[in-house]
Amino acid sequence: MTKLSRPLLSVIGGGNMGSALVRGLLAGDFSAEQIAIVEKDRARVAELKKEFANVEVTSKTPDCDSVVLAVKPTDVVEVCRGLANSGVRQILSIAAGVKISKIESAIPGKVAVIRAMPNTPALIGQGASAMSASKNCNVENISWAKKILLGVGTVVEVEEELLDAVTGLSGSGPAYIFLLAEALIQAGVQQGLSEQISNELVRQLLVGSSLLLAESSETPEQLRKKVTSPNGTTAAGIAELIGKQFAEIIGGAVGAATARSKELGK
Repeated sequence: MTKLSRPLLSVIGGGNMGSALVRGLLAGDFSAEQIAIVEKDRARVAELKKEFANVEVTSKTPDCDSVVLAVKPTDVVEVCRGLANSGVRQILSIAAGVKISKIESAIPGKVAVIRAMPNTPALIGQGASAMSASKNCNVENISWAKKILLGVGTVVEVEEELLDAVTGLSGSGPAYIFLLAEALIQAGVQQGLSEQISNELVRQLLVGSSLLLAESSETPEQLRKKVTSPNGTTAAGIAELIGKQFAEIIGGAVGAATARSKELGK
C-alpha cells in the first residue's frame, strides 16, 4: 500500500464514534490512503488495524490539513496543543460539552473549528447530528464538516448555545428509546407473554414504527390518531399515558439532560 506523506484527514480517537466516522468516510469519497487514525491504546490499535487494513493507524498525529477530534472531553485541550505545528487548518470536534472557544484557545493560529453532537445510531449509519461553526469558518469548512457527518446519518446546523438542547434531545435520546423498549418488553411479560416473544415483538414494533414515521409525510400526531380508534384498545392505553403525564415526563428528561450538558460545559 502506498501511503501519503501527509494524509488529508486525521481522526484522533479510534473509539466507537471515531471508527464510525471513518467507515462513513470510506463509504463516501475518501480513500483509505487519505485517512489516518490516531489512537494510543494498544489493544484498540490492533482492532482498528484489523478492521481498517488499508488505513494508517498510528499513535502520533501526522501533519495534516484536517482533523476530527473524537477523544474524551478531558483530553481535548492536550490534543489541541499537540496540533500546534501540524499545519491543521480545520477541526471537527465531537467531544461532548467542549466549547468552540476552548478549542480555539488551545491551538495557536487561525483554525476553523466546527463543534458537533452526533448520537449512537451513527454506529450503524443512522445517526442524527447537529453542528455549529466558529466565526473563522467559511462555506468550504462548513461543507467539509457536514460531509463527514452525513456519512453516518443526517445533520442540521444550529447556534452553539443550542447544542446543549441537542444533547438533551437527540444525543441522550437513544437511551430514552431503549428504556421505553425495556418497559414495553416487561409490560408484555406482565400480560402473560414470554420474554422471548415480547422482546421480538417490541424490537420490530420500534423498527417498524420508526420507518413509518421516517417515510410518511404525516406528522407524528396524525399517525398516532390513525392508530387510535375512539373507545378502542389504543385509546385506553393513550389515556393511561396522558393521565400519568407522559409528555411532561419526556419533557423533564430532555430538560434534565440539557441542564447537565450546560453544567459540563462550564
